[in-house]
Amino acid sequence: MKVLVSPMNLEEALECIRGGADIIDVKNPAEGSLGANFPHVIKEVSEIVKKSGREVSATIGDMEFKPGTASLAALGAAYSGADYIKVGLYGVRNEREVYEMMKEVVRAVKDFDEGKKVVAAAYGDYTRVNSVSPFEIPEASYKAGADGIMVDTAIKDGKDIFSFMKFEELERFIEEAHKRGMFCAIAGSLKWEHIDVLKKLNPDIIGVRTMVCESGRNSSIKAELVEKLTQALR
Repeated sequence: MKVLVSPMNLEEALECIRGGADIIDVKNPAEGSLGANFPHVIKEVSEIVKKSGREVSATIGDMEFKPGTASLAALGAAYSGADYIKVGLYGVRNEREVYEMMKEVVRAVKDFDEGKKVVAAAYGDYTRVNSVSPFEIPEASYKAGADGIMVDTAIKDGKDIFSFMKFEELERFIEEAHKRGMFCAIAGSLKWEHIDVLKKLNPDIIGVRTMVCESGRNSSIKAELVEKLTQALR
């Protein structure tokens, strides 16, 4: 199980490296759950992170159903150095739209570099934002050529992924990815009390931010908390 931590600047990225995170996920919490950061920030972080032998992920935003906009943003993230490009399917309503969106994103990224990984991200609290169900994304993402899928929470109000999806549902989500040869990531305001259940679920990747910040999502990531998390999981 890899640990993905989401810094919003280079200083936080260095804390993630010192703490032993496997994937450094550049995002901008001010613009939403999967808020996009600036290309120059992704580039700056990528140059440092890759010297440490780690991988870089970048979110391109909580996207509306705009395949052209999404594919252009994804290309920008790939060009700026991200190894994983994550697409938040916020304004996507059904399986057909998932396919259309991800097909164009995959084409843009893979035409640039076949080695880059594209991730389709749904939200466990999808009913609160009128978005697509997590269970409508595996097959469509697979057909579109995506490398992985993930689930997060759209609204960051303290409610975690387990408030919206049962253990069996998350287990099924992971299985839906694996039987199609895709990897699976679980995120969504994960907490320290979730460590044991995360070990049982054993997704390929877990994604965190708030859990390793000194005092809430909008405060700073601390290396000692990242290290505590990686040690707890391993």
